[in-house]
Amino acid sequence: MRIVVHGQQAFGKAVLEALIKRGENVVAVYVAPEKEGAKADPLKEAALAAKLPVYQPDTYRKPEVWDEFRALKPDLQVMAFVTLFVPEDFLNIPTHGSIQYHPSLLPAYRGPSAINWPIIKGESETGLSIFWPDNGLETGDVLLQKKTPISATDTLGSVYFDRLFPMGVEAMLEAVDLVKAGKAPRIKQDETKASYEGRCGPDNAHIDWGRSWQEIDRLIRGCNPAPGAWSKLDGATVKIFEAKPLPAKDPKGIAGKMGEIVAIDGDGFTVVCADGRFKVTRVQPADGKKIEAGAWAQSANIAVKARFA
Repeated sequence: MRIVVHGQQAFGKAVLEALIKRGENVVAVYVAPEKEGAKADPLKEAALAAKLPVYQPDTYRKPEVWDEFRALKPDLQVMAFVTLFVPEDFLNIPTHGSIQYHPSLLPAYRGPSAINWPIIKGESETGLSIFWPDNGLETGDVLLQKKTPISATDTLGSVYFDRLFPMGVEAMLEAVDLVKAGKAPRIKQDETKASYEGRCGPDNAHIDWGRSWQEIDRLIRGCNPAPGAWSKLDGATVKIFEAKPLPAKDPKGIAGKMGEIVAIDGDGFTVVCADGRFKVTRVQPADGKKIEAGAWAQSANIAVKARFA
């Protein structure tokens, strides 16, 4: 079966290398074009190392792009992290169509930040879907899905890199096997259960210390490592990446104004929230790199009673 891999970044590279390793007939690779001055995409580098032709159209609406794709005589297009819009008619050019990875249990959490939001919203599990893309946004029929729990300490990074990334590569291989065997299902998504979430960016990541510790904890974990939950101290933005919640058991467990720093030590600093406190242990000031919170507080001469906003 003649396979075209379409994607970008580390996930696209991992899928390509997994297909090549097990002897699949990958005939070409499509990669999003790099911005001017940017380094070559990891998928592009892997494709060139494997001596595969690489195509980088900036749009999939040009007739010459379609002709180029048809000339490859593809049987299946494997889409691993594709951000450009690809029309359905183009997706259907391969003999068996196209399959795509999405890091959520479709139809829930369609959209560009499908890993952040389940953590932020307190879901107990998430997962991935391999689906048959169409002209909609993650609306195509589902081929297969895999689930994974979200623990009380999981971050965006741990859910993706530890689980959804490797699980996604394996799921892509499983989906290719099902297509080759003529056993790949097309399961209609239940639109009554569909949800869409926009991009989780800085506007969504501001910490309101007047909220409950559960909400703040989920926001910090769901934004770690990107976009980074943040708050302002003396007018300067500070991103907070690691913080241990300390739920109050009595009034002394709060004992301060919302956002107030009530203690500083070598391990970090402690901030008041609506129903408890947080021991903040890793931060990133606006003008620096990620650093241990205690060391930063001491080097920046942060004082007890200073207050985040």
